[in-house]
Amino acid sequence: MTFREKLAGLLDSARVRNFIIGVILFNAVILGMETIDSIMATAGPLIVLLDRICLAIFTIEIAAKLYAWGPRFFRSGWNIFDFIIVGISLVPASQGLSVLRALRILRVLRVMSAAPRLRRVVEGFITALPGMGSVFLLMGLIFYIGSVMSTKLFGETFPDWFGSLGRSAYSLFQIMTLESWSMGIVRPVMEVYPHAWLFFVPFIMVTTFAVVNLLVGLIVNSMQDAHHEEDAAATSDYRDEVLARLEAIEKRLPDKK
Repeated sequence: MTFREKLAGLLDSARVRNFIIGVILFNAVILGMETIDSIMATAGPLIVLLDRICLAIFTIEIAAKLYAWGPRFFRSGWNIFDFIIVGISLVPASQGLSVLRALRILRVLRVMSAAPRLRRVVEGFITALPGMGSVFLLMGLIFYIGSVMSTKLFGETFPDWFGSLGRSAYSLFQIMTLESWSMGIVRPVMEVYPHAWLFFVPFIMVTTFAVVNLLVGLIVNSMQDAHHEEDAAATSDYRDEVLARLEAIEKRLPDKK
């Protein structure tokens, strides 16, 4: 076994994976402490040093993976994700790129690639995106129709909420989330237009209780499919391992002929 193969096996081991997860979570705590002025005034240099040590560990990990796997490293979307996150952290945060300093917290997202269960959740969500696109299109059509209708019906009396297409869309989004929709918007409108509930109640029924739950159903279904595929792959690997062991045992048995 070559050194590269040994290194690849070490990087894939549970011990190294758990260590990286621990460093990611520790780094998340450090980055949070940097936002507290009292802590930075007391132990600022130490916190900055610990943050740089975490970044050095991430950089060494990425470099080791690049060496061990070579071009195969970029065949995995999760590896590319890790490479980009660490690369952003390595860019010096000058005055013009000060936003990159805030983007360092994105390192916490690496826990998704390091933890198999979180990876399964994200993969299920990504798998659901094509179906979600159709649902979002349907949602957009409903919002456009509702925005035009509400602007025509209530815009003159309530210009702050329904004075334009954009304001109407924002107000309808607030209504869809059920955030202060009744006392904040709908009841004041009903004081002027008593039959306004004939517009708002069906809108809530269609968007909040139908379309949004359809999105949730698509995501849950995709996650279940990803879980079943992973179980099937694990079962297949276990079966192949058992067959290989049986063949090895059969070869060791004396030939009765």
